[in-house]
Amino acid sequence: MTTFARLLSGAALSATFIATAPALWAETPANMLVVANRIDDITTLDPAENFEFAGGDVLRNVYGRLVNFDPLDYEAGYQPDLAESWEVSEDGRSITFTMREGVTFTSGNPVTAEDAEFSLRRAVLLNLTPSFLLTQFGFTPENIEETIRAEGNMLTVTTDKAYATSFVLNCLTATIGSILDKKTVMAHEVDGDMGHDWLKTHAAGSAAYSLVAWKPNESVTLQANPDFYQGAPAMKRVIVRHITESATQRLLLERGDIDVARNLNPQDVQGLDGAEGVRIHEELKGYLMYASFNQKIPELQDPKVLEALKHLVDYEGMANSFLKGQWTIQQNFLPQTYLGAVRDNPFSLDVGKAKELLAEAGVDGLDLTIGVRDVQERMEIAQSMQNTFAQAGIKLNIEVGTGKQILAKYRARDLDVYLGTWGPDYPDPQTNASTFAYNPDNSEEAQNAGILAWRNSWDADDLTEMTDAAVTERDTAKRVEMYHEIQARFRETSPFAIMFQNIEQDGIRDTVQGFTTGQAIADASYWKVTK
Repeated sequence: MTTFARLLSGAALSATFIATAPALWAETPANMLVVANRIDDITTLDPAENFEFAGGDVLRNVYGRLVNFDPLDYEAGYQPDLAESWEVSEDGRSITFTMREGVTFTSGNPVTAEDAEFSLRRAVLLNLTPSFLLTQFGFTPENIEETIRAEGNMLTVTTDKAYATSFVLNCLTATIGSILDKKTVMAHEVDGDMGHDWLKTHAAGSAAYSLVAWKPNESVTLQANPDFYQGAPAMKRVIVRHITESATQRLLLERGDIDVARNLNPQDVQGLDGAEGVRIHEELKGYLMYASFNQKIPELQDPKVLEALKHLVDYEGMANSFLKGQWTIQQNFLPQTYLGAVRDNPFSLDVGKAKELLAEAGVDGLDLTIGVRDVQERMEIAQSMQNTFAQAGIKLNIEVGTGKQILAKYRARDLDVYLGTWGPDYPDPQTNASTFAYNPDNSEEAQNAGILAWRNSWDADDLTEMTDAAVTERDTAKRVEMYHEIQARFRETSPFAIMFQNIEQDGIRDTVQGFTTGQAIADASYWKVTK
């Protein structure tokens, strides 16, 4: 074992240790990628159960899907993966996939339509957290033998109604769409669990890497699949280390002991500016920062007041100061890189215009309370809003609490103003449209706390019908235009002030090329990385 390997095999490293032992460290091997990341959110590696970020990174590199995204061309949208082609029935309810010939799992077993049938049916039958991604299409334990069917080299899925094809295929790119090796998985079945307990810590995939080991709160090790149908990856081994401290990640990166540092705070990003052999790699992610205004308050129901409030947010001032490049202005509910995303950001801080709008609405002073989780950047955003709102005669009281406390009041419709983030569940515009711009029942009795429009007591006007229409539009170009129109209406009429989209800033060695964290629509990919 080399000095490098011995050191990597140890527990999480402290900055103090690093500072006292620089002579022991060496650059990572040319065919190995070493990533520092916080991976303590991994609780399972079963694709039917995993719904966390770090686990998604692992599974994206281990399992193929029927359709998938090209890590170097996300704008192209979903592409053939284990299915080489597909056809949609005339009524729009059935999609028949033709499986790619000659692909094998890492076990050596061939990838077949039967494996795809097993994988999708299994996810429905186990009914774990992410299963809604499939059951929203009407698949149930009672009907899967008719709705998810393999025949020869073909797999046909039949939905309960004619959804947009892009909606169905985008959802199949998610982790729950992973295709498993049926023979290997069922060889480890215990008491009818369909291999669930075994798959929590093992893998049975066909993609670029196989899982060597997952050590909770310590590391994940992947080994290149030499028979990967797209070609063996250049990085023969990938090691993801659980290193929590930003300063430690920065020191390891500067010394060449890791290739990628994924959890740098703004100060360490700034500190790496000009560092030899290191660059900052930025990607837009899916999280949105927003404020929303409860429609139970009569004054906040006036469109002129809502427009005034959106002009009392100092978007540029915050983005260019304390947010320090980790958030960019985005005033729409679809994150950039999503199908249907737009770049229209019509609001800017304009106290004079806000005062005029408030006067036209007959509002002379307001006293509101904003609920904020006790996280530094959110506190700073709330304080900025408190300052700019005061310039138009609006008193904004800040109520600070834990995430659980603030969310409980938000879900109960008990906050005047909410400040927080939202992250999409899957890579299709429906995921955000169905919560920001959709509310089929605004009554208290409905208790639709999973819908953001409902949490703000907003009936969403006719956007609910427009969202329903968009998710069933089979012409993708027309569907994109529908989301453009929905977002234009949303900006004008909604009680949401969408402010920012998250940017992940990673430190990365200059020698590393082709690394991506998956932007807003996927997870990290390692098989296109070279050094």
